[in-house]
Amino acid sequence: MTARMSRRTSALSRLSAVAAVAVAGTLVLTGCGDQTKDDSPAAGSSPSTAAGGATTSATPDSLFAQLPQKYQSSKVVQVGTDASYAPMEQTENGQIVGIDPDLGAALGEKLGVTFKFTNGKFDGLITSLQTGRSDIVMSAMSDTKARQQGLDEKGKKIGTGVDFVDYYNSGSSLLVQKGNPKGVKTLADLCGMTVAVQRGTIYEDAFKKQKTACGSKGLTIQAFDTDAEAQTRVKAGGAVADLNDTPVAAYIAQTSGKGSDFEVAGAPSDAGPFGIAVSKDDPQLRDALKAAMDAIVADGTYAKILQKWNASSGAITTVAINGGS
Repeated sequence: MTARMSRRTSALSRLSAVAAVAVAGTLVLTGCGDQTKDDSPAAGSSPSTAAGGATTSATPDSLFAQLPQKYQSSKVVQVGTDASYAPMEQTENGQIVGIDPDLGAALGEKLGVTFKFTNGKFDGLITSLQTGRSDIVMSAMSDTKARQQGLDEKGKKIGTGVDFVDYYNSGSSLLVQKGNPKGVKTLADLCGMTVAVQRGTIYEDAFKKQKTACGSKGLTIQAFDTDAEAQTRVKAGGAVADLNDTPVAAYIAQTSGKGSDFEVAGAPSDAGPFGIAVSKDDPQLRDALKAAMDAIVADGTYAKILQKWNASSGAITTVAINGGS
């Protein structure tokens, strides 16, 4: 959902109720970093009600006590996100809604704080974390070793890196015009063509690697600030394909133009975890988030939220820290 600095480092990857369209039989999420502006209304979740109609028990004092004093005092965790990635997060009626905000509300209830989501560009989300503008990032961000270590797509050190609390497994898919006029099924089929993608994502990195693999045939990559812009380019015929998380691609194919604009090409691939990004300087917050995630998995709140969005296929059973590769 890179800040999406490289969403995932190889081939394809970021459901709403209608996204239950079976892409190769399953829909699994994969994902997309650092927020530099808050250009959309902030949306917060009340700690008294978990999203998706799920309710949780009163916050255990032990979980609240695990938080750093900063959050115990403010009762707020500032969350950076790119709210243009339905069904993970999108803006509706001035509020940021989706799977990540619902999970944030449930985690906030367990911890006794409010998770306040603020919209920004994906490729600025990790930076906003490192500058203190955000406390965490929840934006369908793929947990990768490169992001953990602060490396760019060439392996060059560009930052201190972040820690991840993993909470979902997702795959990636190609989104093409309805009817798939170019007959695209794999990345290799794109050689000599033009593709569109959101800047700063692992999908942009995947296209760059494919460009190298295409050799003399080449591959023209058009990168945009938002995935919506990349979709528009494909819809208009200016690009053959966009690369996205499978559930997101399926959602777009089902909803855009009432299903007449796009389709998902080929089979999903390259499954990997989404993680909540946390500064390496804040291990106490990271561990408190993991404890809260363990709690909502154990009591069924996590499963209810994923069921609400038809995203159960990517559910995790064990919460890991830095489980990405």
